[in-house]
Amino acid sequence: MIAIIDYGMGNLRSIHNALAKVGGNPIIISDEKALSDADADAVVIPGVASFGDAMRNLTPFSDRLFDLVYSGTPLLGICIGMQVLFERSAESDVAGFGLLAGDVIRLPDGVKIPQMGWNELTIQSDTDLLAGIDDGDFFYFVHSYYCVPEDERVIAATTDYGVDMACVVEKDNIHAVQFHPEKSSRKGLLILKNFVEMVKC
Repeated sequence: MIAIIDYGMGNLRSIHNALAKVGGNPIIISDEKALSDADADAVVIPGVASFGDAMRNLTPFSDRLFDLVYSGTPLLGICIGMQVLFERSAESDVAGFGLLAGDVIRLPDGVKIPQMGWNELTIQSDTDLLAGIDDGDFFYFVHSYYCVPEDERVIAATTDYGVDMACVVEKDNIHAVQFHPEKSSRKGLLILKNFVEMVKC
């Protein structure tokens, strides 16, 4: 069972339906007690929101989330769900979870903000999450800030939007993507299927 954290940010139905389509057995969890009671095999943090609002709404889940991550449970962060895994964001004074070292900064001047639409990936390392994904494959983005990992070894793929930015990061059981795989057609579903297969293994 894959627990999707409902913290009041964004429509969760699309990610729920996408995970169900690829055999993920998803369930939407809206409070920490439900997360604690659920025997989750994996956790997904999705959403479209500001960093500060997202962290404030996620705070009630934090203890259980840390327990799950430190016990080795696979975690997938999507969009703002990727950004909150880092230490801090230029968008807010509220601290992130700090599960990944690094900052979240605003997209550079000279590009349309937010980035909203399709953009292509450049693969930096072969990982199970990106199995079947090739350089030049397109995914759907909606964001104004991007992640700058302290350790570049966690970067599995990048995209170019005025700057070459990390858009897929992985460290141990932590996985995250800046784009929306649930809105990225066949290749997006493949990434979610890969995550489900990793959870099953």
